[in-house]
Amino acid sequence: MRIRLLARVIAILLLAPVLFAPNPLVRALAAAGTKPNVARKQPPPAPFTSAESVMAWIGGYRVKPEPERLPKAVHAMIASGALNDLDQAGVYVGFVAGVLGDNPGTARNLIASVFPLPPEHQVIVVKAIAFSGLAEWKEIMMEVAERMPARKVLIEKYLYKNAPTLENLPLDSGAFAMDANWGYYFATGSADPIERVIGALVWSADKNNLEKLTLGNMAKWTLASNAQRSPDLLALLKTRVAAQKPPVAAALKDAIDAAEEYEVGRIRKAAVAAVEELKAKGPENARNVQWWGQAGTTTLALGCVVASALGQVQVGIPCVLGGALGTAATRYLAPQ
Repeated sequence: MRIRLLARVIAILLLAPVLFAPNPLVRALAAAGTKPNVARKQPPPAPFTSAESVMAWIGGYRVKPEPERLPKAVHAMIASGALNDLDQAGVYVGFVAGVLGDNPGTARNLIASVFPLPPEHQVIVVKAIAFSGLAEWKEIMMEVAERMPARKVLIEKYLYKNAPTLENLPLDSGAFAMDANWGYYFATGSADPIERVIGALVWSADKNNLEKLTLGNMAKWTLASNAQRSPDLLALLKTRVAAQKPPVAAALKDAIDAAEEYEVGRIRKAAVAAVEELKAKGPENARNVQWWGQAGTTTLALGCVVASALGQVQVGIPCVLGGALGTAATRYLAPQ
């Protein structure tokens, strides 16, 4: 009896490796690496500490969208003073609008997370909602209106008095409109704001209106500067040449050539030459120093958008974000 029992135990021990070994399917799955993955914790993003850090984030946003960081970015804009002068804050307004428009499912939450805001800075929320392009932007505006009683007049202009939204904002109204379109593009990569900027190229050879000449040439310079560093924008511009009327097509082709040849400085030099010619041959009001200061401010505000978003150190013209630009502009562009 003991011999038989011992024989059974030995047999079981001999069969154990076979009975308890993983079957071929289990072994195959193990070899394929189907073990549970342990998620690696990503380091938190660096905090926004300055206007430059916000602009760096804006410049890279299309490559790495992070809409959840928008509320903190807005508060960093405020803390840095970037929103103190709304005329120079168009790129920020356009960018916030683009993030909202590109995230319709979370737009309301993003807006809610921006509050509380000082009354003087609530304008950016009002304009961003109106510029967002969201189908329900008016409903959203009415929902948040009670949180912004100080902005009642502005809100009512958008809701009931047909104040222009981004797609209807005249580009010849000044730097804010141009900047806002670029901000929207930085957030979305949408072709619509770029097409509006392209439309301003019609003024790049204007011989009668100094402000339009300035805006047209700054449209050309911003297109070339951004396209030089953005292959997708360069490709987009190339697809738009054939659809333009001859004067715009020529200016756009020149901007594309400058971007491809890394000769963006040539665009600025041509703009200065055109301004000098208008100074010499243009109307009397072109020689008014106050007017020149205003035109120069427009030039600088537009130039700063590209320089800041793309991290340029030298842009060939004076550039001060959020600062007083008129004096430098007058020195740079006014009659000598």
